[in-house]
Amino acid sequence: MRLGPQIHRLLLAMLLALAPASRTRAEPPQLPPIVEPASNEHHVGKVIFVELVTPDLVAAERFYGGLFGWSFRHIEGKGIDYAEATLDDRVVAGLVQRRIAENEHRQPAWLTFIAARDVDAAKDVAVKRGARLLFGPRNLPDRGREAVLADPQGAVFALLASSSGDPPDYLAEPGEWIWSSLITKDPDTDAGFYQTLFDYEVFELSDNPSREHLLLATDGYARASVNPFPVSRPDMLPHWLNFVRVEDAAAASAKAQELGGRVVVEPRPDRHGGKIAVVVDPSGAPFGLLEWSASESKELPQ
Repeated sequence: MRLGPQIHRLLLAMLLALAPASRTRAEPPQLPPIVEPASNEHHVGKVIFVELVTPDLVAAERFYGGLFGWSFRHIEGKGIDYAEATLDDRVVAGLVQRRIAENEHRQPAWLTFIAARDVDAAKDVAVKRGARLLFGPRNLPDRGREAVLADPQGAVFALLASSSGDPPDYLAEPGEWIWSSLITKDPDTDAGFYQTLFDYEVFELSDNPSREHLLLATDGYARASVNPFPVSRPDMLPHWLNFVRVEDAAAASAKAQELGGRVVVEPRPDRHGGKIAVVVDPSGAPFGLLEWSASESKELPQ
C-alpha cells in the first residue's frame, strides 16, 4: 500500500467532495453540530472531528458499522450525500459520498478537523508560513466556520471553529477516535508550523536522537504526535492519520479484513504498552487501530 502518492489525489478529492459544483448550487448543507447540546468549551489545537470522503456511502456504513458498531443517520441536503456516524448515541464521525468516475484518480480518505479560535486568522497565518488554502473559509449552519489546507510539507488538514463548542476532554471508548498522528519528512519543522497556529507545547518523545517523535499538547492534554516517515518508506508524502481505540488490535485487524479492508501495518507493540495497526477500508481510506489501557491518560503530568 503506497500511502504517499494517494495524498496528492486526496487534495482533489477533498475539494471536489466538499466544495460546491458551481456558483449556482444552493446554500451550504445543513450538517449537524459537533456538540449536542451546545457547550461553551473550546480547546484550540484539539482534533474535534473527522470526516470520511468515500465513493460508496453504503459500503462504508457496512464496513465501519461491522467493525466498530457505529450506527448512521442520513442528512438530507441538495447536492450532498452525508451520514452522521454515532456510537451509543455519541457522534463519532461524518461520512460524505463523492463518486469517482472511471477516468478519475482520486483517493478516499479521512479528513482531520482541528479546533481553531478564529479560522480566518489561522488561515492567514498558515498561508504566510507556506501552507496552501484548498477550500474555504466558509460558514456551515449549525457546524461553524471551516477551511481546508495543505501544510507546507503537503499534509491535508481542516480548521474548524465549532459554533456548538468543542467536545470535552475524556477518554475515548472503544470504537471512538482516540489519537491523531502527523507523518512527515521533517517533524521538527512541521511541529513548529502547527505550534504557530495552535500555540502547542511541543515535547520530545523519542529516545533516538536521529528519529524525532514529537508530542503536541494544549490545555494540559496531549493532542497529537508528529512522527517521521518509516525508514523503509522515504518516498512517502506527509499526511494525517487518525486512530480508533480498540480492545484488541489484532482481532480488529482480522475483522477489518473479513469486512473487505486490508491491513497495511500489521499489529505491533506501541509505546503505551498495547498494540497499534494501520488498515484501509474497502475503498482505500487509511486509518489506525490503537489499544489503550483504561489506566492510561492523555493528561500531562503536573
